[in-house]
Amino acid sequence: MKTDITEYNFPEDLKSMSEEELELLTYSIRDFLIDKVSSTGGHLASNLGVVELTIALHRCFDSPRDKIIWDVGHQAYVHKILTGRASEFDTLRKLDGLSGFPKAKESPHDIYDTGHSSVSISAAAGIAAARDIKKEKYEVIAVIGDGSLTGGMAYEGLNNIGDSKSKVIIVLNDNGMSISPNTGGISKYLGSLRTSKGYLGAKNFVKKTIGSIPNVGKSIADGLADIKNDIKYSIMDHGGVLIEELGLTYFGPVDGHSLADLTDIFEKAKNLNEPVLIHVITKKGKGYRNAEKSPGKFHGIGPFDPTTGALISKPQGFTYSSLFGQFIAKKGEEDSKIVAITAAMCEATGLEHFSQKFPQRFFDVGIAEEHAVSFAAGLAKGGMKPVVCIYSSFLQRAYDQMIEDVCMQKLPVVFAIDRAGCVGADGETHHGMLDISYLSTMPNMTILTPKDGNQLEAMLDYAFNLDAPVAIRYPRGSAFYDKNIMSTYCGDNIRTHLPGRVDIWACGKMYDCGLKVAELLDQYGIKSGLVDVTTIKPMDLRPLEDITADTQYIVTIEDNSVKGGFGMQLGAAVTGTGIKVLNFAWPDEFIPQGNFDQLADRFGLTAEKIAERICEIIEGKA
Repeated sequence: MKTDITEYNFPEDLKSMSEEELELLTYSIRDFLIDKVSSTGGHLASNLGVVELTIALHRCFDSPRDKIIWDVGHQAYVHKILTGRASEFDTLRKLDGLSGFPKAKESPHDIYDTGHSSVSISAAAGIAAARDIKKEKYEVIAVIGDGSLTGGMAYEGLNNIGDSKSKVIIVLNDNGMSISPNTGGISKYLGSLRTSKGYLGAKNFVKKTIGSIPNVGKSIADGLADIKNDIKYSIMDHGGVLIEELGLTYFGPVDGHSLADLTDIFEKAKNLNEPVLIHVITKKGKGYRNAEKSPGKFHGIGPFDPTTGALISKPQGFTYSSLFGQFIAKKGEEDSKIVAITAAMCEATGLEHFSQKFPQRFFDVGIAEEHAVSFAAGLAKGGMKPVVCIYSSFLQRAYDQMIEDVCMQKLPVVFAIDRAGCVGADGETHHGMLDISYLSTMPNMTILTPKDGNQLEAMLDYAFNLDAPVAIRYPRGSAFYDKNIMSTYCGDNIRTHLPGRVDIWACGKMYDCGLKVAELLDQYGIKSGLVDVTTIKPMDLRPLEDITADTQYIVTIEDNSVKGGFGMQLGAAVTGTGIKVLNFAWPDEFIPQGNFDQLADRFGLTAEKIAERICEIIEGKA
C-alpha cells in the first residue's frame, strides 16, 4: 500500500490490489478529495459518495477499451484520480487546469464530454450501436444519478436500449434512499439466479427449443413467460418492474459502499449478453461528517476549512440570485396568481423562501427543463402568472418549448434566467453565453438585462404586467442593491452620457465596464457617450437620436457570444447610416473554465483592453 495516491499506476494497479488494500484506498481517496477540494472548491459530496463504486468499475472493467460514461460529470473526480490525474488536482477548475467534468481532450479514459443531466444513457446507446455495427467487443457502461433519472431524455434512452437489446450496462447511482436488508437480500438472490448458468440455459431452452415446437411451441413459451412475469412482479420492487418492462434486466438495490457486492454484481453483468440496469445505493458525502450532514451545501462549494466545513470566503452583500428570491417572494404576497417553477434548482436560484411561504404555488419539476416550460405554458393558459427560474445553459434544452408552447401563443410566462454570461470555474457546459442569441430568434419574446439589483426588481414588476413572454437574464455573483432607491422601468434603453466621437452601448452587468471604458477614452482625449442597454429585444434605438455628425463609432459591450448577440443586431439596425459598429463580446467558440477576470483578460473584454483596441482603430493601427 503506497502512502501517496500520486505514486500509483492507476487504473492498472487496481487489478492486483487485495481487498484489504482496496478498503484502505477508499480512505486515502476521501482524505485526498477533502484536502484538494477544500482548497480549490468543487463538487465534493457527490464524489465522496461514489468512491467504492468507481474503484469497483475500474477494477472490473478495462478502461478505456471498455467505455465508462458519467452522466453530468459532477461525480467524476474519483474517476480522474483512478485514471492517472491525481497529481493535477491542485489545478482543478482553474484556468488551463483540470476540468471539473469529463473531457476527452484531458484523457482517453474520458469517453464522452458531459456537463448536463440525463445524457449518458442515450450516448451509451449510440456507442453500443456503433460497436455492434463494427462487430467490436467491449463493454459500454453509463453511470447516472437518481436526480438525472427525473429527466425525460433518460427514459427515451432506456426505451431505445430495451427495444434494441444492445448490451449496455447502466449503473443507477441512487443516493436518495436507504437499503432495506430484506429487499437487498432478495435482490442479491435474484442476481445470483439470473446470472447462473442454469437460469440462462433454461431461459434459452424456453426461447429456442420449446418455442420451435410446431403449432403449440409459441403458445407454451408465451405461457411460461407469463408465469415468470407473475413471479417477478410479486417479489420485485416497482422500480425494477418498470425497468424490466422497458426491456432491461434489473439488479438491485446493491450496497454502493460494499466493494465485494459491487465487484460481484459487475462481474455477473459482464456475463450477460443483454442490457442491464444495476441499482446502486450510496450516501452523498460519505466519510466526511460535514458533507453527510449538509450534502446540498457540499454539492458544489467554494474553498472551505476542512475541519469545520465553513467557507473561507463568504459572499459579501447581495447576489442576483438572492435578490431575485427576495423579490419574487414579495411579488407572491402582492399577487396570488404568481407561481414559481424550477428544475431541481430551488436553493441555487433563490426560490427557497418562496417555496416555504407559498408551497401550493411552487413547483420543482426535477431535471426536466422542457416539461418546466410547457407546464408553465399550461399554468398561464389557466390564468396564472408563472415565472420559470432556470440557469441560462440549462434553458437551452427547452428551446422548442419556448417557441411552440409559449411564444407562439404569446403567453405571459416570465423566464428568470440565472447564470447568464460567463459563470467561471464550471466552464464550457455551464457558461450562459448564448441566451441573447437564441432568445432573439423567438417572435413575441421580450429580453431584458439589468445592470444591478434595483433594475432587476423593477423589471419583474414590468414583466408581470406585460401580458406576454419576457426573459430577464442576469449573471452569477454579487449585485449592487440599495433599498432606498426606487427604481422604475418602462422598457427603455437609458442614455447616461451624451455621445462624442464614440458612443458606448453596454448591456446589463457590462455597464460598469462600459463606464470605465468611457473614462479611459476621455483620458486619451476621445469623448465618448454611454447607453445603459437594459432592453435587448425589442431593440430600443431611441438613444441613436442623440448621435451627432461627429460620432464615428458605436461600441457594444455584452456578456454573450458575438454571434447573434446584441452588437450584431444593432450593427444590422444601423446599416447604411455610415456609423461603424465595433462589437466586444465573447468569441464564436466554447469558452474554457477560469474566473471572469482571467477570461475577460484573455479574450479582450477588460475595460483596459477594450479602450486600447478602440484607440488603435481610431488611430488606424488596427
